[in-house]
Amino acid sequence: MREKVAGLLDEALKQNESLFLIDLSISESNQIRVIIDGDSGVSVQDCIDISRAIEHNLDREQEDFSLEVHSAGVSEPLTMVRQYKKNAGRNLKVKTATQTIEGKLEEVNDTAIKLTWKAREPKPVGKGKITVQKAAEIPYSDIIEAKVMIKFN
Repeated sequence: MREKVAGLLDEALKQNESLFLIDLSISESNQIRVIIDGDSGVSVQDCIDISRAIEHNLDREQEDFSLEVHSAGVSEPLTMVRQYKKNAGRNLKVKTATQTIEGKLEEVNDTAIKLTWKAREPKPVGKGKITVQKAAEIPYSDIIEAKVMIKFN
């Protein structure tokens, strides 16, 4: 069943090149769960289209199943380079084995991301602190988790 669903999903995603698969899971009781994302977001209609493309090509008489299609939520961690590219310019919270950094996603390439942020540090001379601009390039291989930080005004 997995191969059939994966094939139908591939065909459906080819109909809208801005959408891409984040996760496909099928439980032992044939509960199909599809998580998609899009370069410019995911609409309810996008989820409906993907759902129909799968559901209308599976036979419930042959095998019973349930199907969920939804978009990656804002609280979900980023897992693909394409998601980082889509979120360039936004604030991220990135965890590595040695630190957690909150900063603006300035650059994205195929191997790493670049974050910038402001930090308060002691003055080089005298008492007090100054605000300095910091930057770090973080390889994807070092990222344990990265999430978009949502600001509410």
